[in-house]
Amino acid sequence: MSVQPGWYVDPADPETRRYWDGEGWIGAPIPVDETPPEGPPPVEPPPAPTPEPAAPAPVAGTTPPGWPTSAPPAAGPPPGWQPPPGTQPPPGWQPPPGAQPPSGWQPPPGWQPPPGAQPPPGWQPPPGYGQQAGPPPGWTPPGWPGQASPRPHGLALAGYGQRLAARLIDFGILLLLNAAVNGWFIWQLAQEMGPYWREVFRRAEAGDTSAEGLPSIGEQAGGFQLAIVAIAFGLWLAYEVPAMASGGQTVGKRLMRIRAVPLAGGQTLGFGRSLSRWNLLGGMPTLLCCCFGLGLLLYLIDALSPLFDHPMRQALHDKRAQTVVVQVPRGAAPATPDRTNPPGDTP
Repeated sequence: MSVQPGWYVDPADPETRRYWDGEGWIGAPIPVDETPPEGPPPVEPPPAPTPEPAAPAPVAGTTPPGWPTSAPPAAGPPPGWQPPPGTQPPPGWQPPPGAQPPSGWQPPPGWQPPPGAQPPPGWQPPPGYGQQAGPPPGWTPPGWPGQASPRPHGLALAGYGQRLAARLIDFGILLLLNAAVNGWFIWQLAQEMGPYWREVFRRAEAGDTSAEGLPSIGEQAGGFQLAIVAIAFGLWLAYEVPAMASGGQTVGKRLMRIRAVPLAGGQTLGFGRSLSRWNLLGGMPTLLCCCFGLGLLLYLIDALSPLFDHPMRQALHDKRAQTVVVQVPRGAAPATPDRTNPPGDTP
């Protein structure tokens, strides 16, 4: 998943904000409280090249033995030049890679022998010699794009176990609501279809596979089925969408301390984004529940999709609404809309 270009909080320095162009950070950082300009920052002029220090010139009036007479003294010795045996090299000279330092040569501070060469007698290695310098290969700074666990809005991503527990709590509440509101319709449907299924089970126990003479299903069974699905659809919609629109949390999410937030900008989802998110989460599976189990299959695929999405752990309904589920720190204030200065987020 690619993050849209824009100004975001710098994960390396949360006190500043930088511009993300979709592939990397560009431009100089600005304070996080400062209103970012529209569009990318102006292109900075390239730094002036630093002149390389000139090689030390030999002492006036002297020329090291073996130094070519055609080279000016200020240019330093040519590449690969070594002082003849028994002579001292000019000040600042260092042996070329793979060459043995001459006897009596004093290395400058911080000098290290090249691979395959022996240091001169009395040489002391500098601190940290032989240890790896800098970060290990493949290391990624925390919070930068490409890391396995990004932190949207500075918050840790919710684990799959937390999301599953929250959804089971919500299902338990919805089951109780359906039992209270849909109970009469379910009872009437059972009365309409009861004689048919009792006879089917009786013949199955007796080993009778014939379908002749089975009691007919009541004419009102289809109407009761449609009523049950419509009521379940409305209860789930009324339970989930308003709660997610106002604070990004249902009862289950509050108990598990997780919240759905937009990927970029704003602290609340709003009704439109919450409805778009729920359409794939519960709307379509509920309407397709009677189509040979297609609704259940769609719901299972959506429920398992965070396990295979990296690094944002988004379900299919999260991808549709451009949301992500994060953990809520203890003691965090409730989400309130801030349309004038929305917080940045870490890709």
